[in-house]
Amino acid sequence: MSGKDVTSMWNIFRDRIMALVQDHVPTRTTRKKKKSEWMTSQTLKQIKQRAKAWRQYRLHPTASNYKSYKAIRNKVNRMVKADQDRYREKILRSFKGNPKRFYGYMRNLQTVKTGVSQLVDADGRTSTTDTETAEMLCNCFKEVFVHEDDMDTAVEDEPNCIEEGALDDITSAFSLDKIMDKLLHLKPDKSAGPDGIHPLLMKECANEISLPLQLIYRKSFETGTIPQDWKLANITPIFKKGKRNDPSNYRPVSLTSVPGKVMEALVKERMTEYYAEKCSLSPSQHGFTTGRSCLTNLLETFEAWTRILDEGYGLDVVFLDYRKAFDTVPHRRLLEKLQLSGITGRLLNWIRAFLNDRKMRVCVMGSFSAWMEVFSGVPQGSVLGPLLFLIFVNDLPSWIVNSIKMFADDTKIWRVISKVEDSEDLQQDLDKLARWSDKWLLRFNPEKCKVMHIGHLHPTEYYMEDNGLRRQLQSISEEKDLGIYVTSDLKPSTQCAKASQKAMSVLGMIRRNFRRITVQDFKILYNSYVRPHLEYCIQAWSPYLAADISSLEQVQRRATKLVQGLRKRSYPERLKVLGLYSLERRRLRGDLIEMYKILTGKENVEYTQFFTMAPTHHNTRGHSLRLYVSRSTLRLRQNFFSQRAVNDWNGLPQSVVDASSVNSFKNRLDKHWKDMGV
Repeated sequence: MSGKDVTSMWNIFRDRIMALVQDHVPTRTTRKKKKSEWMTSQTLKQIKQRAKAWRQYRLHPTASNYKSYKAIRNKVNRMVKADQDRYREKILRSFKGNPKRFYGYMRNLQTVKTGVSQLVDADGRTSTTDTETAEMLCNCFKEVFVHEDDMDTAVEDEPNCIEEGALDDITSAFSLDKIMDKLLHLKPDKSAGPDGIHPLLMKECANEISLPLQLIYRKSFETGTIPQDWKLANITPIFKKGKRNDPSNYRPVSLTSVPGKVMEALVKERMTEYYAEKCSLSPSQHGFTTGRSCLTNLLETFEAWTRILDEGYGLDVVFLDYRKAFDTVPHRRLLEKLQLSGITGRLLNWIRAFLNDRKMRVCVMGSFSAWMEVFSGVPQGSVLGPLLFLIFVNDLPSWIVNSIKMFADDTKIWRVISKVEDSEDLQQDLDKLARWSDKWLLRFNPEKCKVMHIGHLHPTEYYMEDNGLRRQLQSISEEKDLGIYVTSDLKPSTQCAKASQKAMSVLGMIRRNFRRITVQDFKILYNSYVRPHLEYCIQAWSPYLAADISSLEQVQRRATKLVQGLRKRSYPERLKVLGLYSLERRRLRGDLIEMYKILTGKENVEYTQFFTMAPTHHNTRGHSLRLYVSRSTLRLRQNFFSQRAVNDWNGLPQSVVDASSVNSFKNRLDKHWKDMGV
């Protein structure tokens, strides 16, 4: 590789790897699975003997022949059950820690398959083959690309944010140790990119390929060039919602080169460290950020909303929606924002090469569309794409005066409404966001932007600019935000009903496909695939009404009856045998764990927005992190996260609160409850 450019180095590496694969990796011919694939050869042999004994009895129906048939029949039944048990155990063990395999197995058992089928374009034409469907989706994705005018000046009035220590050279990020670490942590069940180099191969051969990859990565960074193979993407269309025959209801997810992703991961790691050191990312942003998540976004949001309602005011919330956000990020403007944030020199040149001259094609059931040039956007499915999008929208909160919370492209803003005139401030923010959209060419979709009126009856209306037209935003009483159903009364009843319905559907799949479930089987299936539906971000919507609590607990009641030999026992007895808490007790446990993470800085949020430390000089009892017990008027506020578990937290001993890690806290909490007989 010495003395060659990046493209030649990559071609040598790729061709050598693929030649070795061709010569030494064995191929496997896939055959249609038989219905009796789980049966052993001994069982199949005995089944033939049973059929032979049955024919003998039919020809000569004597008592001795029937006795012989009955004996072999009973033996076959025992062998079949034993084979079924072994096969079930093998399948269940493979599910542990691998949800992809579980849901794939369940899909294979479905008689009705769902996927990308016939699509109808804007002219009313219907696709008849997979290739036509792929081309139709490709054309649909192509229409959203943004073409920038070279004469545009996007940042002429923006302040220069570059400080001392701008990030321009990250050659140290491409050390052998770091490359080895990334290779060894590749997921072997993922697919290869268009270059055909599989992550399983890279993981198994990490020692052998880390050095040539290091040479390629450093050469690529130093020269600011990227092999063309890394810029190619096979697009998998993922259905979002709406009509399945509408191409616009599919999201393009890119499958790119795995070696290219490894370099992206190294670049992203160094950029993330840089932005963390500078505190450059907005505190309103919770997406793809260390110590932040959907849960922290929802907790901060509902904390503010319930506090406003408890103070006797109402509020208006606008849920914003971008028009194909990730696919319409203009490249030149993104590079300008990167430069303003301190990304300069060779790193900026490499990112420019990463964004330019990309191509993609859509894959549907093994059929491909033609290659198409990508003019804008950051690839969904890439490693670096989400961070680049966060940087692009990072200045959005500085344009408005009201409250805002973001999770990548999911954005909501709100304003306290005590009189109709208060809505004017929120409308001014919407007008400013429209100007931001015009300037940076990242368009909002007024048809999908919605407003929710919470806790007031004032006749407020809001509008947003769209291609010169002023459109009124739709008023709603229910919205799904980050996977949680939010209603205008902020009660969790709708979310409880949806969560229990989803958990029941998964439980039904398990009941239909696994007849005899042992305690170990139950722990794998229920803990991994049923209960998470009941506890997703539960700290933000924990139920307090008896009907809602019962609807969630009923799922666990039914689930525990699936275990062999436990059906006739009482619910508390079943929980004891299975080593489970009730869901109500698990919710309290989850509250205490989240409180520990917030108060000890494990979550990247300010604890002062949720809690107030109790004065220690008045009371010598309790631990060093005691909290002040505040008073609230509304039942909704009293039962929110920052209020409902404060007394339980204050009742913990110092030894539990002093835990050095989250796992240590969990273990000490469980031991404390056990010692207390709880």
